[in-house]
Amino acid sequence: MRYLLLVCVEEIADPVEEPYDDAAEIERWVTAHDGSGARVWGDRLADASESRVVRIRAGGATVEPGPLHPAHAAIAGLDILECGSLDQAVAIALDHPMARGGVLEVRPFFDWKAES
Repeated sequence: MRYLLLVCVEEIADPVEEPYDDAAEIERWVTAHDGSGARVWGDRLADASESRVVRIRAGGATVEPGPLHPAHAAIAGLDILECGSLDQAVAIALDHPMARGGVLEVRPFFDWKAES
C-alpha cells in the first residue's frame, strides 16, 4: 500500500536537544529508504510563500497568494512510501530527521480497489 509522507516545518518548533546536520541526516534517510524500496519518490518544496490557492465557486475563480493553511505549519516536502502497513510507514517517518524539529503526517492513499 502507498502512503503520503508530508514533511512540515513548524513556526513554533520544540526540537530535540541533540544537534544534527540536516542535510547529511536527510541524505542518510533518503539513501536508506530508497535502498530498501520503501521510498518510491520524494522532493523538497519551494517556500510556502510561492504557492497559490485556487478555488472555483459560484462567483467565479479565485487565485490567492500564499499557503492554504498559513497557521503554524508549512509543508516543506513530501515522500511517497510503499509499505506493508501503516505501522511500517510510521516507523519510517519516525526515522526521518525532520521528525525531531518539524512534524510529519503519514496518510494512506485512497484504496480504489476496495470501493469497487
